[in-house]
Amino acid sequence: MSTVTVSNKSKSNTIVKSKKKKFSREALWAYLFIAPTLLGLATFYMFPAVASFLLSFTRWDGMTAPTYVGLENVITLFQDSSFIRAIMNTLIFTAVSVPLSAGFATVIAIMLNQKIKGMVFYRTLYFLPVVTMPVAVGMVWKWLYNTDYGLINYVLGVFNLPQPSWLFDPNIALFSVILVYVWMTVGNNVILILAGLQGVSKTYYEAAQIDGATKVRQFFSITLPLITPTLFFVFITGMISSLQVFDLIFIMIGDSTALLEPLRTVVYAVYEYGFEYSQMGIASAQAFLLFIAILAITIVQFVLQKKWVHYDG
Repeated sequence: MSTVTVSNKSKSNTIVKSKKKKFSREALWAYLFIAPTLLGLATFYMFPAVASFLLSFTRWDGMTAPTYVGLENVITLFQDSSFIRAIMNTLIFTAVSVPLSAGFATVIAIMLNQKIKGMVFYRTLYFLPVVTMPVAVGMVWKWLYNTDYGLINYVLGVFNLPQPSWLFDPNIALFSVILVYVWMTVGNNVILILAGLQGVSKTYYEAAQIDGATKVRQFFSITLPLITPTLFFVFITGMISSLQVFDLIFIMIGDSTALLEPLRTVVYAVYEYGFEYSQMGIASAQAFLLFIAILAITIVQFVLQKKWVHYDG
């Protein structure tokens, strides 16, 4: 009896050892496959993020050795009126562009969710701005907005309508850029929301039709609640992206100093301080403050989503 017990134990130990060996071999291959990605993340994201955080407490011109100054950079920033204006511009940009992009995308996605001819063509057409380089988009729209020979003002002039200075009027310059940004991002949101719409079961609509619900009632009682997880994702990603907008703003401003105040955003201010004024410490402090703001807003959105996002369908 004891011999049988010892034999069973040895077999069990052998099986466990073979499983551990197999697992360790699979784990080794798994780590080897993800090593390039981890190396890229560490080199281009994690290390620069840590370095930026440490530099935010220093005064550094990019050439000489950094000097520790504590919170002096943060205090300097909040005493700088141009940085305060950049914060306001960024918040306005985000508060206007994200809901507009999500709203237009929802309407377009609902239209594209119908059975109409040329559906693939329309979907491709709306997605084209997403795959277009922001630099190219900025250059084209800068020409369209041109006060003297831009196409938009030319068309307005044909109909004897007012021809505003889209970029050089400080009252509408930021909103002019917001329209371009919405045009750029709405296509990606359309694809996401369209996927959410196609995930809604048709049985809900069949039951609603039997009860005599109108199309409007079906949208607000069925469609909208069931795509709120997708809308939540669109709002989160859109908010993070818009708070970091730079390339479009950079192209729109160009060499014009008159456009700095109405169009300057936080990331553009980081570029200014870091690469034009060679104040890397202040630029790093700005970047870190932006990170804190994005993190805080994201956490707030995740807390509030419990009140309006419905995951049960």
